[in-house]
Amino acid sequence: MLKLATRVLGQLGSVACRELGKRRLTVSSRNLHPLIPIVVENTGRGERSYDIYSRLLKERIICLMGPVSDEMAAIIIAQLLFLQSESGKKPIHIYINSPGGSVTAGLGIYDTMQFVTAPVVTWCIGQACSMGSLILAAGTQGMRNSLPNSRIMIHQPSGGARGQASDIIIQAEEIIYLKKQINALYAKHTGKPVDFIAQHVERDHFMSPVAAKEFGLIDNVLTT
Repeated sequence: MLKLATRVLGQLGSVACRELGKRRLTVSSRNLHPLIPIVVENTGRGERSYDIYSRLLKERIICLMGPVSDEMAAIIIAQLLFLQSESGKKPIHIYINSPGGSVTAGLGIYDTMQFVTAPVVTWCIGQACSMGSLILAAGTQGMRNSLPNSRIMIHQPSGGARGQASDIIIQAEEIIYLKKQINALYAKHTGKPVDFIAQHVERDHFMSPVAAKEFGLIDNVLTT
């Protein structure tokens, strides 16, 4: 039986060891939010404490909450690879509430999702915008879900070019390349033509879960 207690991780040691079956997962507590809840679990060997995200990881649940950054991508990718090493058949669940962020960081998460053999179930809670919507759509076909009051948004990549004229040209060419690449990925996962995708990403295109299902970004809208 689990009991939930809120503690300040800063009062714990700088490193907390989490034992998952016969495997051990070590997580630094220094970069975690100071008020992340701790779950205390009674076992045959006494009580064991986990931060809430490590406890969810035991259930093969990954939380992508907040902007997609290099740091966030490193954590998500590591968790995906760890769960793949545990089992290549049991589903991995990714819960997404993200405004988007770095294109390259998002593509790193995307590629890892495609690499693992375990089914990847995606869930939109709150919002899945920009790269968050691509990660949502990249889940295993038939397993891409959204809660009814979420918002989903697609658009083209953006960036601020600076420097000499030649540098600006190089950066502009890279943004155009990434735009074509991302449009092709949306087309792959929605079943829509690339030209159709290109028309809808010219500006921020917000969708309800029902509209996102019709668009092909998700498969199921959960009702409460």
